[in-house]
Amino acid sequence: MSTGSRNEETRRAFDAAATDFTALGRYLWSPIGEATVAAVGPRPGDRVLDACCGTGASAVPAARLVGPDGVVDAVDVSGPMVEELRANAAGLPQLHAHQADVTAWGGRGYDVVVSALGIFFFPDMTAGTRSLIGTARPGGRVAFTIWRGDSMVAAGRHLRQAVAAATATEPAPERKPHLLDEINQAEPYAGWLTGLGLSDVDVEVKELRLTMTPEVAWLVVLGSGFRGALATLAPETVDSVRELYLSSLREAGIGELDATTLIGVGTAPR
Repeated sequence: MSTGSRNEETRRAFDAAATDFTALGRYLWSPIGEATVAAVGPRPGDRVLDACCGTGASAVPAARLVGPDGVVDAVDVSGPMVEELRANAAGLPQLHAHQADVTAWGGRGYDVVVSALGIFFFPDMTAGTRSLIGTARPGGRVAFTIWRGDSMVAAGRHLRQAVAAATATEPAPERKPHLLDEINQAEPYAGWLTGLGLSDVDVEVKELRLTMTPEVAWLVVLGSGFRGALATLAPETVDSVRELYLSSLREAGIGELDATTLIGVGTAPR
């Protein structure tokens, strides 16, 4: 599959997941987004770029911190995600939501640049992240959050097995090796960010575990990029996938999901 096809597939998955993304937010995206913003510490009056903003898990708390004299430009390629964000940002005129490819974003000179769980979706993770660093002012503060280790892997594995069983097909293959696999621990992640030109890099390990009630377990599928696995399935097949997925989790004794992240914070080149 070409890079362009993969990008379009990812965008469609998040388009479909937009409403459920918000529902999952209280369990997953909001704590991660809030922790990312807290780590980088936007100040009143700051200009902030939130890249791959989703429905606002980090953009909304950032907007509250910068206050009415600040600005948050929140950018996402998914139109439905941006529309959800606009609804979630009512009463925060300093938050401006944009549907766009953030790697081609023209804004510069931001005091703070944030991307919570977004940079590994770039076709070229290194080039895309470097372009985001370039939008910060000299000495600006930057925070990028990624999954640690095998976080979220169990959900994807059990979902692939459920889809295969429901459709009488072979399970979809594991994703191809990715840079994320090489840097998803604190030390190599810090080294990678330093290699991109950031100084004073600190990586915080943010532990998070979700109790996998049936509601939460299925929201993890519907409200994330995993939604793409259901895109071509008939409604009755999706119902079958749900039952098989939840049953598989129970049989494996998975009562909680590791959603631990690494929050890398650094200073842009002066």
